[in-house]
Amino acid sequence: MQNYELMIECARKSLILQSKKSILLTNSTKNRQKQTLLSVFGLILGAISLCTACSSEKKEKVVTPWGEVNDTIPEGDVFDLDQIMANGEIIVVTTSGPTTYYDHRGKQLGLQYLMVQKYAEGIGVGVRVEICRDTADMIRKVAVGDADIVAFPIKKKDIRLTADSAKSVVLCGAGNDSIGQWAVNSEKKKLISSLNKWYKPEIMAETKKEEDFILSTRSVVRRVYAPMLNKKGGIISHYDHLFIAYSQPIRWDWRLMAAQCYQESTFDPKAKSWAGAQGLMQIMPSTADMLGLPRDKIYDPESNIAAAAKYLGQLEAKFKDIPDRYNKQNFVLASYNGGYNHIRDAMALTEKHGGNKHSWDDVSQYVLKLANPQFYGDPVVKYGYMRGSETEDYVRKIRQRWQSYKGVKSPHTGYQGMMAKKAKKHKKKYDI
Repeated sequence: MQNYELMIECARKSLILQSKKSILLTNSTKNRQKQTLLSVFGLILGAISLCTACSSEKKEKVVTPWGEVNDTIPEGDVFDLDQIMANGEIIVVTTSGPTTYYDHRGKQLGLQYLMVQKYAEGIGVGVRVEICRDTADMIRKVAVGDADIVAFPIKKKDIRLTADSAKSVVLCGAGNDSIGQWAVNSEKKKLISSLNKWYKPEIMAETKKEEDFILSTRSVVRRVYAPMLNKKGGIISHYDHLFIAYSQPIRWDWRLMAAQCYQESTFDPKAKSWAGAQGLMQIMPSTADMLGLPRDKIYDPESNIAAAAKYLGQLEAKFKDIPDRYNKQNFVLASYNGGYNHIRDAMALTEKHGGNKHSWDDVSQYVLKLANPQFYGDPVVKYGYMRGSETEDYVRKIRQRWQSYKGVKSPHTGYQGMMAKKAKKHKKKYDI
């Protein structure tokens, strides 16, 4: 743009200069000079047009997590299935909720989202999710082309109520008007056809079974070791020396870390969850990257515990507004399990409803309520639905086990280098 303005300015100054000279010229000379100036000016305008045309061809490259996007679709054309596949991304709108979309321990879940993910994998693209507040907002986004699919059970009346978008949106996939269907822009004929062929009733049933398994304890691969290795000898686990060493820099009771470790992995260094969390302290690969823990070291007991201690320290630093240490540690434990942003949402709800947002007793009640649409749909909630019962249970059980560990004194030496052994079988399962 600056080059165009400079060229135009030069042309303007040239015209002024030539005009001044023309006063001294004869009429015939004036005519010839004017013709020359017009020719020069025409050449300048031609050059500007050429530059404009060239620059319009040079579009900025867009890079997504799935590679470079070659968006060469002319304006006005329909962004249908072929273009979605070439772009490498399908944009989905839905709401936050247990059956639609939510984040749980760093994993995206929700029946509608998991089905979209299955479809996207089938056509070889990634998924971008945009959360909307209501059905009207979702329908409008699809109608104007800002999204490709409404992954939410939409009914015909929902479309009729959005009068300005009614003719631009159609329902597709399995379902009927009593249970709802997905919605797509009516001009995307290939996408509609593809979804109608793929989205059969059995897809929803299969995905629901998979989600149920993911959320069950059966999805966690681990051996259950005894919560106290040697009660008489005051030994909690084979890793007590590591808890002692790495709890000191963050000024935590090593027995609290031990209690947390048992809740995470039952002291199994090879434990792995459905979400990909690994090792004694169940660290996610993405969290390991953030903490500087090499992925080939995640299952190493010392590296895993050291990284977990570092993460606990980082989370505690985010709760400087909580003065009481006991309460602060509860918030840290809850964030470790359920996510820092969800806990801040619960704190905002607590404050809005007149509670003490710095008290875990108060906030834990709203952690539980974040499973209720009335609360996760509140304007002060930024991160939507949460499986709060798991997080509340997580903190409560760790504190209970810590109470049982409090009588254990810090050991001196004797088992630092011992490897974990499988616990003897008991008639009753341990309370995990």
